[in-house]
Amino acid sequence: MRPSQVLVSGVSGPELTSDEIHLFQKLQPGGFILFTRNIVDPWQTRRLTDSLRELCEETPLIAIDNEGGRVWRTAPFSPASPSAAILSGQNDPKLIAQAGWITGRLLSLLGINLNLAPVLDLDHHPNSSNALNGRCWGISEQDVINHAGVFNRWQRRQGIAGCAKHFPCGGRAASDPHHTLPIVEIGQEEILRKDIIPYTALMPELDAIMISHLHFPQIDRSGLPASLSRNIIKGLLRDRLGFDHQLVLTDDLDMGAIQESYGTPEAARMSIEAGGDLVLLCHDFMNAEESVAQLEKLPPSIFYDIQTRLERSKRRLKIPPPFSEEEFAAIMRDLSKLKESLPPDESESTSGEPPPSPVENY
Repeated sequence: MRPSQVLVSGVSGPELTSDEIHLFQKLQPGGFILFTRNIVDPWQTRRLTDSLRELCEETPLIAIDNEGGRVWRTAPFSPASPSAAILSGQNDPKLIAQAGWITGRLLSLLGINLNLAPVLDLDHHPNSSNALNGRCWGISEQDVINHAGVFNRWQRRQGIAGCAKHFPCGGRAASDPHHTLPIVEIGQEEILRKDIIPYTALMPELDAIMISHLHFPQIDRSGLPASLSRNIIKGLLRDRLGFDHQLVLTDDLDMGAIQESYGTPEAARMSIEAGGDLVLLCHDFMNAEESVAQLEKLPPSIFYDIQTRLERSKRRLKIPPPFSEEEFAAIMRDLSKLKESLPPDESESTSGEPPPSPVENY
């Protein structure tokens, strides 16, 4: 496989530019990720995802963050599904199933096949500025298993792959990795006793896992964030927990936690070398060839394993249905009814974006 297949690239706007078309045709990335900057209305969004598929020789992953609440990239034309915090507060599996079902239907109609959800972080710091406010399913591992598991199950029934995040325990961070590298002073055995349990319980149903930009000095003494750490990706996730058949993604490499020490090309190489499969270049993607040059330094055997996992994952993807205005209207009605049946979500912004941050990916 081409090393460029490990890249998941952002797109600058609602339509592809000529430079982007040239770059993507040349590199053939493994996938793309959409943000609010790419989304105007449902018809335009579906045209964009169709154009991305047409550029690729192999079916690409087309990802988005539609968790619900304030992280809902399709907010320009659809009300946000209730957040994890609101849904878990009702403790009603039927409501959570509806949220996953509606989310999956919407993304499928838009031509998106990977939702970067659910969050499996335990909410250790509910009032801290760690970018997770309102996005966690609870502090109890059993609540997270029950609630996030239902949501993921129902979005997958609509042909949408799910991605659990932010491994191994993003909820332990007291600060925001978009700005700087959080340090979590906790050992591996303590994480295994609590934070890892949702991952191990739901592992048979997880299509992918996103690795956090958090540093765990008791697990990796080299100073590396989890997203670049062989001890955490290969040692803990792959070897000890047995997550060896599904995809492992980095969080956005443009975040401050990465940029302040490594830079994108070096971080891309280090993550793949550590056992990852895909790296997210959400914003500075027009320089992707610099990352490819670093990836080409890795031994071919690494890419053989990645190719096997990518092919296995893409075989599960469904061809998106033809766009239907009637189906879109039905989805919007169902989403409105769901929201009306629940308390208002005060954390949800009118734009669907989280509070201001240098990057959009959460």
